[in-house]
This record gives sequence, C-alpha cells and structure tokens, in this order.
Amino acid sequence: AVTRYLADASRLPGVVRVAGPTGVLVHGRVVDTAAARRFTGPGGAYAEVVTAGPYDSGAVQRVVRALRADRPDPRVMVGGFAASLADTEDAVTGRLPWVLGAVALCMAVFLFLFTGSVVVPLKALAMSVLSLAATLGFLVWVFQDGHLRGVLGDFTVDGRVEISTPILAAVIVFVLTVDYEVFLLSRVQEEYRASGDMRAAVAHGLRRTGSLLTSAALVLSVLMAMMAASRVGVTKLFGVGVAFALVLDAVVIRAVLVPAVMKLAGRANWWAPPVLARAHARFGAER
Repeated sequence: AVTRYLADASRLPGVVRVAGPTGVLVHGRVVDTAAARRFTGPGGAYAEVVTAGPYDSGAVQRVVRALRADRPDPRVMVGGFAASLADTEDAVTGRLPWVLGAVALCMAVFLFLFTGSVVVPLKALAMSVLSLAATLGFLVWVFQDGHLRGVLGDFTVDGRVEISTPILAAVIVFVLTVDYEVFLLSRVQEEYRASGDMRAAVAHGLRRTGSLLTSAALVLSVLMAMMAASRVGVTKLFGVGVAFALVLDAVVIRAVLVPAVMKLAGRANWWAPPVLARAHARFGAER
C-alpha cells in the first residue's frame, strides 16, 4: 500500500520526484534505490516529495490535499511548510463563517441602537457585503489572473491568492465603511426628524458629509496605493485591496447606492417591530 501510495504521489501534477523507503520515484517509476535505507528507522519511515513550485503556490497546495486525501493509513502524516500553510488556511476558513456572523450581528445591534431601525442595519450590511465582494473579485482578477502588471509592477501569479492578507484588508475596510455609514446616517436622521421629508434628509446628509467622506477615503486610498509599489507580494496585495475598496465605497456605494436605496425606501428606513421599538426607546443611543 505504501509503495503504491508513493508511486501515485510521484505522478501528481507539480511533483518532480518522491524519495522514500522504496527509492526515488519519478512519474511512478523507481529510478534509484541507493538512498532508500536512510528513509527508514526503528520508529517508522518517511518520504520526501519534491515539487516544482514554491510551497505557497496553488499547485503545491493541491499536491498536499491530494496526498492527505489518498493516505493508505490514518497513521500516515503529511508535514512540511506546504502542509503547515494548508492547515493554517483550513483553520482560518473553518472559523470564518462564525466570525463573519458575529461581526454582522454586532454591527446590526450597534446600528439598531443608533437608529432604532431594522431596515438600516440590513441595508448597511448588504452594502458592505457588496463592497467587499467587489474588492475580493478585483483582487482575484489582478493577483490570481495576473492583470494590471503594467500598472502595479511585476508580481508572482500562481493561480491563487494568499488568504490571510485579503481577510485583514476586508476587516479594515469593513470597519471604515461602517464608520462612514454612521457619519452619513447621523446627518440623514437628524434632518429627517426635523423635516419629516426623506428625500430632503438624504440630500442634506449627502451634502453635509459627502465631501468629507470622499476626501478622507481618497487620502487614505492614496496612502494605501503607495504600498502597491512594494516588491513584497502580500504588501502589494494589501495596499491595492484597501485602496480599491475605499475608492469604490466612497465614490459608488456611499455616494450613489446608499442615498438611492434610502430614497426608495422612504419612511420604511426607520421601521422596527413594536417590541424592538420599545427596546430602542429604553436602551437606544439617545439615552
């Protein structure tokens, strides 16, 4: 079983050779047995899988997952830098839905306490998800598919995007976009309570906060865009991702989509079920 396992491993795409207790295998054939003895010991045996690409490339990560999926015995372990990276990615992605759910719930509760509405938090969450989805799609288009090299400078394209940096960028962007949302909502709500006219309130809020939010986002975007000149891939990825997200949020999401949705919703923006309305009257931010 082990012999067949190592032979199958040597046939995987991206594998140059496998050296183990059966010898050195290349594409399923044993080409050398001189060093086979050093791979065995009283406590067990091990094998070395030599790949053509770097350990963090998509091809090598697929090799790791294939080796783990085809293990002939549960006692067979796959280790090394590539396997450690795969474990890290699995740990991050495994808990990510819970983290996203907790963040969304906290944001919804905060905005409800601030506005007394259940519509506004849902709208804010939808807009933030839209902004982050567009940003992640842009990062895949650039760094996974290899576009805009002439603008951003050369970078390694291996068919995948390193996972931790986009998550860090998404967290920072999410916090900033919620901050911008609160600025805009505070002005809109203030005017709506004074006039009762939703269209005028949205126009007033956009007029009072639009230039400030756009300027702040553009200044921070320029600073982040400077990181695109870095020769370090993760630094370039982080800078480009945050800069793109901030420009998109300030110019499209916050300046166009949010006001349009609020105008269409009208008075429904401030709707809440009676039970939640009473809870807000008691525990809301105004108190």
